[in-house]
Amino acid sequence: MTLSATTDDRPRFAARAPRKRARGAPAGRLRGWMSATWFLLPALLLFFFFVLIPIFVAFYTSFFTWGGFGRPEDFAGLGNYRKLAGDPVFRGDLWRGLVLVVLSIVIQLPIALGTAVLLNQRMRGRAVYRAVFFAPYILSEVIAGVLFGIILLPETGLADRLVGGLPVVGNLAGTWFSDPSTALPTLFAVQTWKYFGFHMMIYLAGLQGIPGEVLEAASIDGAGPWRRFRSVTLPLLGPTLRISVFLSVIGSIQLFDLVWVTTTGGPTNSTETMAVTMFQFGFKRYQMGYASAISVAMFLISMVFSLLYQRYALRRDLQGAVTSAGGRR
Repeated sequence: MTLSATTDDRPRFAARAPRKRARGAPAGRLRGWMSATWFLLPALLLFFFFVLIPIFVAFYTSFFTWGGFGRPEDFAGLGNYRKLAGDPVFRGDLWRGLVLVVLSIVIQLPIALGTAVLLNQRMRGRAVYRAVFFAPYILSEVIAGVLFGIILLPETGLADRLVGGLPVVGNLAGTWFSDPSTALPTLFAVQTWKYFGFHMMIYLAGLQGIPGEVLEAASIDGAGPWRRFRSVTLPLLGPTLRISVFLSVIGSIQLFDLVWVTTTGGPTNSTETMAVTMFQFGFKRYQMGYASAISVAMFLISMVFSLLYQRYALRRDLQGAVTSAGGRR
């Protein structure tokens, strides 16, 4: 009888233990949510006051003819947006932004990738080369703009002295930022000098994350350097390439400081971007309602591109990362 009672008590005791843990689980989750909210509260407040409220104010003031002083009272409806659609300068801003985006993807990013591949090899002084190529990104846009404004001065600048006697590029002397046909390519060259080191470091991080065993296995199978790069390195570098393209596109859409310091959008609006046009109308001509409409257009373009990137690129990359971490292919 004693043995039977002891045998009957064990299942009852074992059945009660999970119930105690189940009653404590909601309290633990609640404490976890409270702790997360407490730590996130400063960032959420900053995001609310410095991101969400300015976005709402920009949307609101874009429906008014407002000079920036006092309360906006002259309601214009969609007048600012109709003006925006018919403005040749703004349409030119869209075209120039598209040109900068395409040039960045076709020229700037491949240069950064090629440099990263070279500096990922074992070579003497590669740390120095990495630091030298990354150094321009550390400089602010204002410093870079002033520096190249001095270098590209007509006649007295370093660039004119270097190319003045050359047969093909000698005609560029004195026309870097003064000729509408050369101003935008020159601006893109300065932009590439400023930002390609940043993308180079992103690619270096991606290259160093590729397992060496995979490349070694491809070599054993007879793949040459170009075949290994095309069939192994590039596919594994896909998520890094996509995030680099995303940052490059968003940066080209929001480009302001470098343009304002070097050319202020000239000559004849040939280097003007949406951000420069917004600044011109908002703080030079005191047409804050129209400037707000431009800012809303920039916001919508960036948001649409970000949503498309998240839908077609980021989600796939995250799913691949989770699948690889889970050990399932």
